[in-house]
Amino acid sequence: MEGQRRGPVSLRDRLRYRFDSTLARSTGRLVAWLAVTCLGIVVPASAAMVWTDPSSPRSLAGRLTAVWRISAETLRLGAVSGAPLRMLLSVLLGLVALLYVSTLIGLITTALTDRLTELRRGRSTVVETDHSVVLGWSEQIFTVVGELVTARADQRWGAVVVLADRDRTEMEEALAAVLGPAGTTRLICRSGSTADPDALRLVSPGSAHSVLVLPAARDAETVRTLLALRAVLGTHPGPPVVACVRDERHRTAARLAAGPRGVVLESDRTAAGLIAHSALHPGLTPALRELLDFDGDEFHLVAAPEPAGRRFGDVLLDCATAAVAGVVRADGTPVLNPPPHTVLAAGDRLVVVAPDDAAVRWDDGGRHVDPSAISGGGFADEPSRLLLLGWNRRAPHLVDQLRRAGRPGSVLHVVTDPCEQAPPLTLPEPRRPPEHADGLVVTFGAADPTDPASLRALDPASYDRVIVLGPAHGEHADRPDDHTLVVLLLLRSLAQEAGREVPVVAELADERNRALAPLGPDSEAVVGGRLTGLLMAQVAQNGHLAAVFEELFAAGGSALRLRPARRYVAAERPASFATVVAAARERGECAIGYRCRDPTAPAAHRVRLNPAKTDARVWSDADGIVVIVTDGPTAGAAEGGGPPTCHGERVDVP
Repeated sequence: MEGQRRGPVSLRDRLRYRFDSTLARSTGRLVAWLAVTCLGIVVPASAAMVWTDPSSPRSLAGRLTAVWRISAETLRLGAVSGAPLRMLLSVLLGLVALLYVSTLIGLITTALTDRLTELRRGRSTVVETDHSVVLGWSEQIFTVVGELVTARADQRWGAVVVLADRDRTEMEEALAAVLGPAGTTRLICRSGSTADPDALRLVSPGSAHSVLVLPAARDAETVRTLLALRAVLGTHPGPPVVACVRDERHRTAARLAAGPRGVVLESDRTAAGLIAHSALHPGLTPALRELLDFDGDEFHLVAAPEPAGRRFGDVLLDCATAAVAGVVRADGTPVLNPPPHTVLAAGDRLVVVAPDDAAVRWDDGGRHVDPSAISGGGFADEPSRLLLLGWNRRAPHLVDQLRRAGRPGSVLHVVTDPCEQAPPLTLPEPRRPPEHADGLVVTFGAADPTDPASLRALDPASYDRVIVLGPAHGEHADRPDDHTLVVLLLLRSLAQEAGREVPVVAELADERNRALAPLGPDSEAVVGGRLTGLLMAQVAQNGHLAAVFEELFAAGGSALRLRPARRYVAAERPASFATVVAAARERGECAIGYRCRDPTAPAAHRVRLNPAKTDARVWSDADGIVVIVTDGPTAGAAEGGGPPTCHGERVDVP
């Protein structure tokens, strides 16, 4: 195609082009143009000053000399007059002085700029002791740092140091924007690779109180970080290390790299367990958040009361300022919710839920128990029909948890998008062998949950609970909450059409989207990353409780449950919390709090852990008691802890 013919070029454009080309050739030409420009301005201006001055010399030579002096003083080239040789030498000395001063200023400016850039990058060594070190940057960063700041609020000079392969200023601004003022705790950010030993030395891990390794995009990076940390510490045992991996296959390698003082969590399995708990026991998530964060009551270890030989069941009522949940034997073995007749030996410590680990006050709690208010009827759990919408890498763990915790006769229908990869029929093996032969039946189907017609055909109102997972593939893989919010909107609309509210448990990736989720009164959103971050912070600050949390969240052991209050006390009549504790003790459980389902009650008072034993209230059918139970042969009938049977056939979508 023939190009367009160029029109005539103006003189202004030609001169500008010549000027630009000249400046681009070399630094010398740029200096020459600057000199010509300065002379072109200074000399005419000096001449105008001389010729307009009535006191200037009358002769031309005198006026030219005056012009020279003004120009030389302006350009700092000296003002020597006389023979031309003297004037040239003056110009030479002035140029040398100007070159020296300019070079010196340039060197100082460059050095200061480099230093400021180095400081901005965060490459100076942190000189701190007893500080918390956070390695990496993930969705848990704000939760972990926020909880560490809260835990150190009572310290005069606490410090939390973050090392990540990001710009230091960006990290500081992001943390300040989300967390706000840190009070007396100093937030220190350093930039560098967490797998680089030189970068790890900047945060002084050897003198730290604890080190937390956040989950990386790949678990191999987490293992490399732990190996680099061991290389920096050398033979020094170092502080307790809490790391988190996404895939169970890398947990063993991470444990070996973390060393004897390391604790390694699994984010996927932990998040799946929390979702399963929320699905099987609606309303439990707020209690979990309350138990795991540092703003309120959490787990502590306290000395068992003297003398030794008391029974655990008596201690449950006699602890006036804390809720007793278990015991840690003298050898460090945790036993949550032991049988009431368990005898406490010398050196045992109690696991309690309390605001802090201050001295526990003991009292005779039995006198606050009203035996006539204890409910004597039995309550059998009914089978459940569960609907799971979506599939991602946490889904196999979720199905595994539901299989082993589901009540006998329960059904789980898994629905995946036809465009997604079908779920594997072989699910993860449980870490502890189940004790029973009855359990959950799992079936599979295919449908697009974002399509109103397909979702209506599933008839969500016919299920007892609906679980929504974010996608792992497709256009919403990077922003899974967008997909989840659309599904929740459709479920909410179908619930209004059917006139029946079905509890929904939705998995969200971003805590900020919790406020956007269109959930009903009995539904809740589970942000697995946040709860995992809370767990990491708890273990980091209370390393001696690592085994307790491991026991609490492990499948087949002790577990947190939310059960109707009518199981323990008579409805619509006043009863003290000591009465609730006594009723739970008779059922082989530890009551540590309650949840009020009254929608008119403030949100801050709906979940209360460790209420005073003397607190009395009228318990309604909607209230729930937070208890710690033990899954085992004796709990099978009530808990449905039998081994599930998983059928691999696919069924047609209704």
